[in-house]
Amino acid sequence: MPKRGKLLNEETLVLVAERFRMLGDPVRLRLLQSLAEGEKSVTALVEESGATQANVSKHLQHLLRAGLASRRKDGLHVYYQVADPSVFDLCDAVCGSLTEQRARELSALRRSARTVRR
Repeated sequence: MPKRGKLLNEETLVLVAERFRMLGDPVRLRLLQSLAEGEKSVTALVEESGATQANVSKHLQHLLRAGLASRRKDGLHVYYQVADPSVFDLCDAVCGSLTEQRARELSALRRSARTVRR
């Protein structure tokens, strides 16, 4: 999102929402996480993700259409890689925010427990 105060037009809002939808599925996040290590075949992604081949293929198609993944064909084999590494910046921001939120919640629980014990 742009800095606070800058408004997005409707078309841009739709595109941003679509990007978040692509990242809103744990299987797709798992696939991107696996691809962060480098190019992989569907077979490797199936093994690493624990999902079925059909499910992995379906999610890879979503990632391809969204421009988050790309593929390369080598004979009978198809290899996938991350097409937009900036997606990891977004994931890092969300993970950092979640970590901070959990730390605040834990701190509040500890304060509450100390108050109860007194």
